[in-house]
Amino acid sequence: MEHGEDVIAELTADHREVDDLFEQFDNAAPGSSARKRLLDALTIELVRHSVAEEEHLYPAVRDHLENGGMLADKEIADHLRVEQLLKDLEGREADDTDFDRLVRELRIEVTAHVEDEENQLFPQLRDGVHPYVLESLGRKVREAKKTAPTRAHPMAPSTPPANKLLSPGLGLVDRVRDYVTGRGR
Repeated sequence: MEHGEDVIAELTADHREVDDLFEQFDNAAPGSSARKRLLDALTIELVRHSVAEEEHLYPAVRDHLENGGMLADKEIADHLRVEQLLKDLEGREADDTDFDRLVRELRIEVTAHVEDEENQLFPQLRDGVHPYVLESLGRKVREAKKTAPTRAHPMAPSTPPANKLLSPGLGLVDRVRDYVTGRGR
C-alpha cells in the first residue's frame, strides 16, 4: 500500500494495512500455520507503527495541541495494552487454546485505538498543525519504522528521549532474530 506524504496519510495507510492483515487472519483456517504467520506480520506492523508514533507523533501532539499531554498519554496507554496482548501471543501457536481469544481482544483494542486516532486525534492535527510540520513528521515516522523493533517490548520506554535511544538497538536485535528464525518472511 502506498503511504502518503504527511504523518496523517502515512499512519492512516498503516491502519489500512493492519485492517487487511486482520481480514486475512479471519479468512485463514483456525489453528493453521497461516494464522501464526499473519499474527507475526500483524505484530511487526503494529510494533513498528507504535514505536514511530511514540517517537514522533505524540511528542508533536504534546507540543502543538491543547490538552496534548493528556491526549498523548491516552494513546500511549492504548499502545501498552496492545503491546501486552502481542507479548502474550508471542510464544503461542495458532492451535493453542487462548490464541483466537487473545487475537480477538487484540483486534478490539486496535480497532478502538484506530477509530480514536482517525476520528479525534487526526482531525485536531489537521486543523491545528501547519502542513509543513505534518509533512516533516511523515518523513520522520517513515524513517523510524525502518529501524523500529519488530516484537513487542511492553517494558521498554515509550517516551523520548529514552525510546529514541533504545528503539534502534531493540530493532536490530529483533531483525536479527527474525532473520535467523525466518519470522516475517
